[in-house]
Amino acid sequence: MCIFCKIIAGEIPANIEYQDDNFIVIKDIAPTAPVHLLIIPKKHLSNIMEIDSTLAGNLFTKIKDIAAQFGVQEKGFRLVINTGDDGGQTVGHLHIHLLGGRALSWPAG
Repeated sequence: MCIFCKIIAGEIPANIEYQDDNFIVIKDIAPTAPVHLLIIPKKHLSNIMEIDSTLAGNLFTKIKDIAAQFGVQEKGFRLVINTGDDGGQTVGHLHIHLLGGRALSWPAG
């Protein structure tokens, strides 16, 4: 069982900011922005290549709500989905980083 599945199951503590039947939102343990959240489907998917259109639609609708809840929708935010080893994915469970709360440079941070 991956670390995110253990968090979802309540086996590992996390700073949970939101959860419903489909998603959990936690604070990143090594934030790179004032707002750095991980939006994680509760269903284990290895990466974005396994998502279906229904879950994708629900996920992006939820992102709008989370951005509003954390006050980053007005000035903007960044979404990051790392996929596979070459894409920088370190946990084999689909998750989206939501970063905001300051001006973000490109390509780093």
